[in-house]
Amino acid sequence: MNRSCLRLAMALGIWIIGSVCGAKSEAQIMRFRSAITETLPKIVKIVGSGGSRGLEAYQSGVLISAEGHVLTTWSYVLDSGVITLTTGEGFKHEATLVGFDPKLDIAILKIDVADAPHFSIDNISTTEAGDRVLAFSNLYNVATGNEPVSIQQGFVSAVSNLSAIRGTWQSPYQGTAYFLDAMTNNPGATGGALTDRNGSLIGLIGKEMRDSRTGAWLNFGVPIGELKSSIRAIIDGQQQSSLSERDTNPRPSEPMSLELMGAWLVPEIVKRTPPYVDRVAAGSAAAKAGMVVDDLIIEVDGVMTPSSADVTQRLKGIDRDAAVPITVQRGNQFVELTVKLN
Repeated sequence: MNRSCLRLAMALGIWIIGSVCGAKSEAQIMRFRSAITETLPKIVKIVGSGGSRGLEAYQSGVLISAEGHVLTTWSYVLDSGVITLTTGEGFKHEATLVGFDPKLDIAILKIDVADAPHFSIDNISTTEAGDRVLAFSNLYNVATGNEPVSIQQGFVSAVSNLSAIRGTWQSPYQGTAYFLDAMTNNPGATGGALTDRNGSLIGLIGKEMRDSRTGAWLNFGVPIGELKSSIRAIIDGQQQSSLSERDTNPRPSEPMSLELMGAWLVPEIVKRTPPYVDRVAAGSAAAKAGMVVDDLIIEVDGVMTPSSADVTQRLKGIDRDAAVPITVQRGNQFVELTVKLN
C-alpha cells in the first residue's frame, strides 16, 4: 500500500482506506480528501427524547443555511422539550423546531448561529444506479464531542420508489429513493447526509427499516430534490399561510374544539409542540371516528397542523355541527378520520 495514501487516510480518521488508496491518481485522492473535509463541518449531531422509552435518543442532521437551519428526519427523538445539537466543531446549541412534514418524514430545526458552513439546496446533485456515494452520520452515537462523524462509502444499487407495503417496508415516505449497498441506516444515522464523491449533497439518510417477514434491513437515502419544495415551505413559514388567511374570515359563533370531540393533546411544553393525542374519552365523537392515543394530528379539514396550537386555531374556524376531516399519523401509516358530534 502507498505509504502517503495510508497517512492521508489515517489523518482523515476514516474507515475506507481501501477506497481512498485505490484512487488512480494523486489528484483524485486530493479531490476525495477535499470532499470529506468540506462536508464534515456541515453535519450535526442531535440529541433529544427517546431514552426513557428504551429507544435511541440521538440522530444526525445536515446544515442547509448560513443562519443555522438544519434538515433532519422527523422522529420521536425530536419529541422533546429540549433538543441539543452539536456542530462539527464541538459547539453545543439548543435547537428549536421550525416545522415538519410527516408525509415526507422530515423536520427543520434552527440554531442561533451566523455564517454556518452548509449545503445549498439550490445546488443539489442527483445520482443513478452504479454511482459511488458517501454517507456522513453519527451512527451509534460514536461522536459525542468534537470528534468527526462516521463516514461510509458504497454504491447506489437502484433508484426506485419506496413503497410502504403492509408487513414489509413500512415508511410514511412513498417517493423515489436511492437504495444502497452499504449498511448506512443504523441507529443514529437517520438525518445524515448522502453525497457524491465530490461532496455534493444528493440525499438524506432514511430511518432504520426492516422487513417484518424476512428480517432483512433496507439501506436507503431520500433524494433532496424530492424534499426541496417542502423544505422551502417550512423555512419560509408557508405551512401557516392557509391558517393565517382563514383568520380573516368570520368565525362561527359555536366553533368546534377537541374537547367537544372528546380528545385531548399532550401538554404544550414548547411553542411548537407536535399535536399528539394524549387521551380519548370512551364513547366520544373522536373515539367513534377511530381516533386513538398517540395519534399525531397532521391535517384538520385539509390544512396542515404542525403544532398543538395550529390544531386549536384551525378548529376555531369550523362550526361544531360540521363533519370534520382529520388526518392522523399512526406509526408509519396515515389514517383519514371524519369526526362529527351528532
